[in-house]
Amino acid sequence: MNRRDALKHSAAVTGLLLAAGLLPRAALAAYNQTAFDAKTVADVIKAMGAAAPAESKDVSLTAPDIAENGAVVPIGAATTLPNVKRLLVLVEKNPSTLVAAFDVNDAVEPNFLTRAKLGQSSDVYAVAITADGKALFAKKEVKVTLGGCGG
Repeated sequence: MNRRDALKHSAAVTGLLLAAGLLPRAALAAYNQTAFDAKTVADVIKAMGAAAPAESKDVSLTAPDIAENGAVVPIGAATTLPNVKRLLVLVEKNPSTLVAAFDVNDAVEPNFLTRAKLGQSSDVYAVAITADGKALFAKKEVKVTLGGCGG
């Protein structure tokens, strides 16, 4: 099977799932509207079902000190904590504070890289939520010289 055939088969299966009404429900179940609509870090963490956050050395955040272009800011989040069920990337002053949410299990290493849009200089958070509802975070200030969210 070549790549073109694999894409045709994938498109056919996706079409059948959409026609049967199975795909949208699964996608909506994974989407947490309240968390994405939250305007503060505390509200996002609460919407994700976790307790008040505490700073931890076991959670690491990789981001530039100065982002020359806020439209594309590389951010990395990782943790060495056991029993982590979710890893979040939050940007405090963005219109939508929650930038990314990664579900983690024993088969997935909690180490993710993504790119985010920052409209202005802001604190960036990596938050690890454990199975027992604890929220542990790392924080870093990122200065933006050219705005990305309409700035």
